[in-house]
This record gives sequence, structure tokens and C-alpha cells, in this order.
Amino acid sequence: QVRVDMGLALLGGGFSSDGEMIEIDGETAHFYEVNVGNPHAVFFVKNVAEFPVEVWGPQVEKHSRFPNRTNVEFVEIRSPQVIRARVWERGAGMTLACGTGACAAAVASLATKRVQGCLEVQLPGGSLQISWKGPLEPVMMEGPAEEVFRGIFLID
Repeated sequence: QVRVDMGLALLGGGFSSDGEMIEIDGETAHFYEVNVGNPHAVFFVKNVAEFPVEVWGPQVEKHSRFPNRTNVEFVEIRSPQVIRARVWERGAGMTLACGTGACAAAVASLATKRVQGCLEVQLPGGSLQISWKGPLEPVMMEGPAEEVFRGIFLID
């Protein structure tokens, strides 16, 4: 297990209301903007396993609301300490796991008071523990780490 200080989370203006609005495929949806070193748009959905992430993800990523594009999280609240998320990563598409995405999902869930305390964020590739005590406090991420690749840098 490793624990990482992910830095401060910056919240978009929608946290003072029911979120910001965006239109995708003729539907209006609420989202919350979180920046954890890179931009994220977090959507809360009833069933993340059935949500069409592969349809909504690229449309949100490239929406005119985000001129530099954005990462997109779709989050289901499972219990007061567990959320499930799927991530559409900016420039990469669907991912099995994303550390900043898990942090953004947790921060949005905590800031909107849908959950409380240290959270388990369940991603298709595994779970992470995320804690955040509020604005001006760092986001802390904890999870397993294993070496998956080793390379050698050769100089001519």
C-alpha cells in the first residue's frame, strides 16, 4: 500500500447549487467541476455499470464548455463510505483506473455531502481509499502499488 498527497482540489462554481448544467445528446445534465492538477467533470448517476460512458464521455470531454477538454467521471453512490466510478480520460478514452479521477469523484461526493469520511472508490481496475477534509486541505489517496514495467534508457 502507498499513500500519496495529491495536493489541493479546486472546486468549480456549481458547488454552491445543484451543479453546473450541460447539454449532451439533447439531454440536460448536472455536473460538478473539480481540478486536482487536471480538470474533471463529475456526474452522479443511478447505475454506473449501465450508464453509456462510451457515448457521454467523448461528448463531454470535447464539449465547448471545456475548451482544453476535460476528464469525465460517472459516479454511483453505493453507501455513505463507498462510491463506484467509471472514468473517461481526456485524450485516452475509457480507463480501468485513474488516480486523479478517483480523487475528483471523491471530492465531488464529499463536497456535495452525498458521503462522509474516508471513501472507498471502486473502479473497474480496483479500489482506492480517498480522504479529503475540505477546501485548503490536501486530497490523500491510498492503494496498492506494484511494478508492471521496467525499462532501460540507452544513450547513443
